[in-house]
Amino acid sequence: MRRHRVILLLLSLLFVASPRVFAFGAHAAKNPVAALVDRIQPGQSARFVFELADQQSPEDFFELDSRGRRIVIRGNNYVSIAAGLNWYLKYYAGVQVTWNNPRPRLSTVKFPRPRQVERHATDMLVRYYLNYCTFSYSTAFWEWERWEQEIDWMALHGINLPLSLTGAATVWRNTLRELGFEQEQIDRFVAGPAHQAWWLMNNLEGWGGPNPEAWYERQAQLEQRIVERYREWGIEPVFAGYGGMVPNDTAAWRRLGLTEVQDPGSWCGYRRPGFLLPTDPQFAKIADAYYRNLKALYGDRARYFAIDPFHEGGSTQGVDLPAAGQAIYNAMKRANAGAVWVAQAWQSCPHPAMIRDLPGGDVLVLDLNSESRPMWGGDRRSPWWREEGYGRHDWVYCMLLNFGGNVGMHGKMQRVIDGYYLARGMQRADSACARYLRGVGTTPEGIENNPVMFELLYELPWRPERFDRMRWMEDFVQARYGHTLPQVVEAWRILANTVYDAPYDGLQEGTTESVFCARPALRVERVSSWGSAVLNYEASETERALGLMLEVADRFRGCNNFEYDLVDVARQALADRGNGLLKRIETAFDEKDRERFRQLSEEFLELILLQDDLLSSRREFMVGPWIESAMRWGGRRPADQEFYRWNARTLLTTWGNRHAANVGGLRDYAHREWAGMLRDFYYPRWKTFFEAMNRGEVPPADYYPMEAEWTVGTQPYPIHAESDPIEMAWKVYDRLIRHARK
Repeated sequence: MRRHRVILLLLSLLFVASPRVFAFGAHAAKNPVAALVDRIQPGQSARFVFELADQQSPEDFFELDSRGRRIVIRGNNYVSIAAGLNWYLKYYAGVQVTWNNPRPRLSTVKFPRPRQVERHATDMLVRYYLNYCTFSYSTAFWEWERWEQEIDWMALHGINLPLSLTGAATVWRNTLRELGFEQEQIDRFVAGPAHQAWWLMNNLEGWGGPNPEAWYERQAQLEQRIVERYREWGIEPVFAGYGGMVPNDTAAWRRLGLTEVQDPGSWCGYRRPGFLLPTDPQFAKIADAYYRNLKALYGDRARYFAIDPFHEGGSTQGVDLPAAGQAIYNAMKRANAGAVWVAQAWQSCPHPAMIRDLPGGDVLVLDLNSESRPMWGGDRRSPWWREEGYGRHDWVYCMLLNFGGNVGMHGKMQRVIDGYYLARGMQRADSACARYLRGVGTTPEGIENNPVMFELLYELPWRPERFDRMRWMEDFVQARYGHTLPQVVEAWRILANTVYDAPYDGLQEGTTESVFCARPALRVERVSSWGSAVLNYEASETERALGLMLEVADRFRGCNNFEYDLVDVARQALADRGNGLLKRIETAFDEKDRERFRQLSEEFLELILLQDDLLSSRREFMVGPWIESAMRWGGRRPADQEFYRWNARTLLTTWGNRHAANVGGLRDYAHREWAGMLRDFYYPRWKTFFEAMNRGEVPPADYYPMEAEWTVGTQPYPIHAESDPIEMAWKVYDRLIRHARK
């Protein structure tokens, strides 16, 4: 195999001929790792020495060392050093920086010195992050402070290639204005703040809008700050590229001289934007205008572009796919000769014909759901298996994990591990379908849950050999809580064998859904149209894990990570118990035992309210912060506050209009088992259902009117925890024990 010289460019990630080498430069006026530590707690960076070393290394690496009383962490770039810092904090100091614990107090922590230099290196030079949907289900209403915290989290987890869609709408607005579109036409095209993801994936247009003018400006300013921080780190953002999307506006087509616009059909009841065929003379003009406006806002160093035409069933009838791929590729290359097309592997996309003839190294495919539906070619059992993988194109092993931002403990720990090392092993054997593996990534639709799975995935590149998940889990617990006890280890063993051991070959999309959040029925097999509420383990197991954690809860009082996990386990145990209770309610109905049916239905309603009370003990499980963050975008203007509040509430409930909710199947897709929603949204639905059943009446056939009423509601919700998490977990456990004795 030919040898290649690694070319290191400042702040850029390069592909070169096979074998491709990725290189992330990292030079900033101030060491960003030290700044990160001081954001966690001011002054604590003085306890460390951060050293750039061997920046020409063909591998990413970090080393843990000491010098006097100071901890030395060195690496070939700043992201590698940050990954080393995270490794040190977890496995030496017992500190885990995570979504629920972003700013732990370091000054009270002892920093033991490594006895010898510890080195970790990887040739997996891409560590990808985020999904289009994350920008709706999780980050839609974030401001700079929250983004700064997330970028710190990315760096600590070695992430160097995140999707960056904030501000994409402003690029489009400016482009359409340049092309002569009126604001009214733009308003009909650009989706609202909570539905940006599906607009950018060519699934719909206009829904949730029109957006206030100030929103476009603030989005652009926010993206500029995000990109500036990425570049300080040497992180490469992936911007939305141009893939042929145009507004469905025939008058505009005529004015622009567009003659070849294809109708890709509909998506879940929404009309898709038009697709401009590459043979249209105006294709290059529009694409060039788009990239010119992107550069004007976010700089001319953009090299990675997310482009996903025909996502989720967009019609390709009459489209010359090789020509379309070439036109998209050419436009991207005109914008930047070193550009790389980043494509999601999902269902039939990317269509092989679109990318087959493109040069190797210029396309990076995200194997979006490697833990369940791998396409890369290593698992013939996968329903989306592609014998040749992605041909000569580079790809990334990704874990999707979460759909819709739903709340629930879930994961496939063993399959995530097995799949990664299978791909690594086949790569070493020079397998045709695996030798282009370039790294790992997470592509969740929603984040801020199941931190254990993200810790696992992003450690894979730094662990050269396959490892035992149970032994890893023990180390995880020690790192997460700072110390451990046998009861806690045993509780996590139970979790590892239940919620984090979902069926190996199962195609379930995300967590086992809580029936509390379902549209009422006697038999609930799913909450969302494509989810599952079928338990694959005994409900008593999560209850047992809760009991073990409560035995020693006072020994961990004040430990942020423990208290978060305790509430999450209690929530899961209560949801699992509700699942079984609903089956007993169905049996009582079938047996015509009216009194038993009444008693059990009342108990079910009580459990929903108890779940609401429990989740009020942790801010992460409350709807108030989500709505409050949306309303902040409205400033002091009541009309704008109402607009953002409606966007935030609608996404989590009806998702869209009546047709999209009921016929398109989108209602409750983004359901959240959150305090506030349980009491005011899910409980009233179930109460209406059971009251009708107990009166011998037919329950409502359509709950959309009730749901839509909540979306326009104005009732405020608390944004801070209202009770003690340990006390509430005990209350739940006591109720579960009483329930089990009946």
